Amino acid sequence: MTLEQTKEMVLRIERSSIHDGDGMRTVVFLKGCPLRCQWCSTPESQAFQVETTVDGSKSYGTEMTVTDVMKEVRKDTAFYFISGGGMTLSGGELLAQPDFSLALLKAASMEGTAVETSFFGKEETIVAMVPYVDTFYVDLKAVTPSLHKKYCGVDNRIILHNIKFLDRQKGGFQMILRTPLIPGVNDSEEELHKIGTFCQNLDRLVYLQLLPYHALGSVTYKKLGRDYMMKSVKTPTLDMMDRCRKILRTYNITVQ
Repeated sequence: MTLEQTKEMVLRIERSSIHDGDGMRTVVFLKGCPLRCQWCSTPESQAFQVETTVDGSKSYGTEMTVTDVMKEVRKDTAFYFISGGGMTLSGGELLAQPDFSLALLKAASMEGTAVETSFFGKEETIVAMVPYVDTFYVDLKAVTPSLHKKYCGVDNRIILHNIKFLDRQKGGFQMILRTPLIPGVNDSEEELHKIGTFCQNLDRLVYLQLLPYHALGSVTYKKLGRDYMMKSVKTPTLDMMDRCRKILRTYNITVQ
């Protein structure tokens, strides 16, 4: 059986997205992630197997081949060309399905590609993907290892290493970091200064995107019969977001 015939777990495919890369995009969400971020907005993406809601009304996850996925992706090829868009591979965590992810990126390379990743994976997986990715969107949730371990379930040293590793790679790709600002977790001046210090040493960083925390995933937690651990956390105000951006910009990096 070839890789194109091998079935892997896909959460869903969303067409006509304008928020996951340049132009109009089709976003392929893979299912399965080794992280357990307490604020995760897509808890249905975490497990590697099909899940069903407590009331049995909905299931999450479908086994698909590369050919199956690309049939959906190529329905909008004309729009990718006109808008400068393409396929965005997201998760879950795409590095947790390395062979399948690489095959999809190779197949979609003519359409234009982007990835959204925690970067919790192996160097060899990342370097194999570099020739087929136009933009890497990488989560930088926290720099302090103990903080990341507490709120995301895994140590972040491999993530920080992989970001530095990508920064040294050659190619025409862009690297954009994303930090979800979580009040009481990573919004302290100390942590923001650590994030700024880390980012200022990255030559290939285009910009750091600061994203406000939201609780949109809490509804899905309830449907899956799981407890949402961030109930007391409020969405940061515009003033708070601006304050944090100002701190980060003192490190001579572009912050959005």
